[in-house]
Amino acid sequence: MSRAGLDKNPREVAEMFDGVAKGYDRTNSVMTLGFDRRWREWSRRVLDARPGEKVLDLAAGTAVSTVEYAASGAWCVAADFSVGMLASGAHRRVPKVAADALRLPFKDNSFDAVTVSFGIRNFNDTVVALREMARVTKPGGRMVICEVSTPVFKPFRIVYMRYLLKLLPLIAKFVSSNPAAYSYLSESMASWPDQRTLGEYISQAGWEDVAWFNLTGGMVALHRATKPKPKADEPTEA
Repeated sequence: MSRAGLDKNPREVAEMFDGVAKGYDRTNSVMTLGFDRRWREWSRRVLDARPGEKVLDLAAGTAVSTVEYAASGAWCVAADFSVGMLASGAHRRVPKVAADALRLPFKDNSFDAVTVSFGIRNFNDTVVALREMARVTKPGGRMVICEVSTPVFKPFRIVYMRYLLKLLPLIAKFVSSNPAAYSYLSESMASWPDQRTLGEYISQAGWEDVAWFNLTGGMVALHRATKPKPKADEPTEA
C-alpha cells in the first residue's frame, strides 16, 4: 500500500492521500475520538469568514471544512493536490480545484482569507507554501492554520510522543483504506516543529501579527496572521 517518505515528495504524498481517500473522514473521527469536529469549529471561529468574502481552503481534502466555512455566506474553494480526496468529497457542493500549494493556480491578491487544516506539514517546503498563501491573499487579509503541535504539559508530551503517536498505525489497520499511510502520518506528526517555530516560519514568509493558541493541551495549535498592507508610498497590485 502507498505511503510517502518524510522527504515529502509531492507525487508520493498525493498518491498516498489518494489511497486513504475512501473512508478518510470516518477514520479521522475514530482516530481523534471525535476531537476533529471541535478543532474544525475553532478554526471556523478564528477564521471568521463573512458573507461576500472569498476564502481559500488549502489542503482541503474531502472539503469537510470548506462547507463549514461556506455556511457563513462566504465564497469558499477547496484546493488539494490529491484528486482522490477531492473526488471523495464530490457530493459537497463547493468549488474544488486540484492545486499544488507551492504553485497555486490563482492570481495575486485573490482571497480575503486562506486557511489550512492538518495539511501544511505535508508540504515539502513550508516557507515557500506560506509565501504562496500570502501572494494570493489580499493586503490586510488573514490566514489561519490548524495543525498538530507539541503538548505543553511535559508528562503528557512524553506519553504523546512515545506511545500515542505509535498507536495510530495500529488503529489504522482496523479503520483505514490504506493503513500503511498512517505510519507516515505518525512520523510527520512527531517530526513537525513546535508552536513557536511554526510562528517563526510564518513571519519569515512575510506575514505579520502572528499569534497562536493551543487546543487540547497543545496537541493541536491554531496559528493566525495577517498579510501586511502596503505603505502609503507603495503601489497596490491589481
